[in-house]
Amino acid sequence: MIQVMPRQAEAERNDRALLEAAREVVAVDGAHTSVASIAARAGVGIGSLYRRYRSKTELFQHLVEIALDQWTEIAEQGMAHDDPWDGLVHYISSAVGIGSLAPLAGMVTITEEMAEKNARSDKAFAALIAKARDAGVLHADVTAVDVLLLVEQLGKSPLIEQLQRQGREDLLEAARNARRRVISIALAGLRPSDHPLPGTPPSMDLFSERWS
Repeated sequence: MIQVMPRQAEAERNDRALLEAAREVVAVDGAHTSVASIAARAGVGIGSLYRRYRSKTELFQHLVEIALDQWTEIAEQGMAHDDPWDGLVHYISSAVGIGSLAPLAGMVTITEEMAEKNARSDKAFAALIAKARDAGVLHADVTAVDVLLLVEQLGKSPLIEQLQRQGREDLLEAARNARRRVISIALAGLRPSDHPLPGTPPSMDLFSERWS
């Protein structure tokens, strides 16, 4: 007997697939990617996408909300580490894996829910940075914005997503290892040092104003 999947379960499955696909496509093509590309990547029809979201903008807004929830969660997980440095490493490694949504900046309208989630995420991350700084494991000149920009830069490479698109399973593990090495190299630069960083510390406005 063939069991028909309940509509709600199928809708949730499609929702997760669409969100994952949108992230992967945005990582490679940016915010100007087509709805058709997202649907094709998710393996669902255009109709399924528009049943869940009224527009591509609404899809991206939901994607941002989910990412903010995840960033809050990994910051809280980092705070739970006994070793402040290990907590910071956990946050950065996890955030790079989540991927940067910088290509969406200025392309979607900020909703009240997005703003609230962002405030919670910023608060959790600021606490993590303060814990690392108070423990003396973070370069004295490094600010929270420095780390956010570092995560953004580390997450910019589309290498893994491109190999997945091309079906190059033989190279995926090497690509993931390369990402881990680059993250490790970057993390070494966050350690305390007698050498001051160049220029003035970036402000939060530099990081956030492009979204408005």
